[in-house]
Amino acid sequence: MPIATTWEGELRSEPRSGCAINAAVEVLGDSWSLIVLRDIVFGNRRHFRELLTLNDESIASNMLSSRLKKLVDEGLLTRADTVRGQKAAYSLTEAGIQVVPVMVALGTWGMNHRPTSHELTVRARILAESPELVDDLMDELREAHLGVALPESPRPRASERLQAEYEAAVRGTA
Repeated sequence: MPIATTWEGELRSEPRSGCAINAAVEVLGDSWSLIVLRDIVFGNRRHFRELLTLNDESIASNMLSSRLKKLVDEGLLTRADTVRGQKAAYSLTEAGIQVVPVMVALGTWGMNHRPTSHELTVRARILAESPELVDDLMDELREAHLGVALPESPRPRASERLQAEYEAAVRGTA
């Protein structure tokens, strides 16, 4: 069973209560865990340096290190074993992939109730309006992170469709 870390820093193996929302918040409710997962899911950033330097919110290196360790301990990420001189690669687990609809829901809420920029909200809007795109993206993540063969589809890959719609929306043609 993964170890939960409380806001106060204490470790425990069980959530504070049997409430499903509390159990999820104990893993995902800090300021950085979902941002790190977002950058892995949508930015295909799999190495510490990429996650640190390409993060729009300027995460500190000690915070990133702490969150990556927590996400591995909680079973949302795996960290590939490395030999000296190799960069460790992080991969999503099935539990990590299952967070994608949660991120879509949070993005929709943020888009509707908080000030956001058009460019950084485009993907949230596209995914909120396209449940099949979310499902296809999750299948694509399973292929990239878990080695599960992508189902046959006549459509372009989810990441390609999302990028094309994003570029069209930013240009103002969508």
